[in-house]
Amino acid sequence: MSTPKDLRYSEEHEWVKLEDGKVRIGITHFAQSELGDIVFVELPQVGDEIKTDDPFGSVESVKTVSELYAPVSGKVIEVNADLEDSPEFVNESPYDKAWMVVVELSDASEMDNLMTAEQYEKMTQE
Repeated sequence: MSTPKDLRYSEEHEWVKLEDGKVRIGITHFAQSELGDIVFVELPQVGDEIKTDDPFGSVESVKTVSELYAPVSGKVIEVNADLEDSPEFVNESPYDKAWMVVVELSDASEMDNLMTAEQYEKMTQE
């Protein structure tokens, strides 16, 4: 299972990629494999504020509906509209096509609370 080394990870299985003071957020390969085939993705609107550990959307699979939890706090500045018509991207390409939102960080130090790829892999193997 792939766990890109340049990303940070939350205990709730979101990945975070830092890009010039903004972060791109999605769910991990591990999370999508546990959920099964994704059939619907609900995301916030551009301009919404998200807060660490609070739900900001959901993914629905053939098995269940799962909340998405914000790994950091900030303002949503971009939403991946492609997921509306193609939720299967979450299964096919969780780190590329299936990014969910781009957020302007309100506190960059929150990135320090996230796990490295090695720490995340260890957690998912326990």
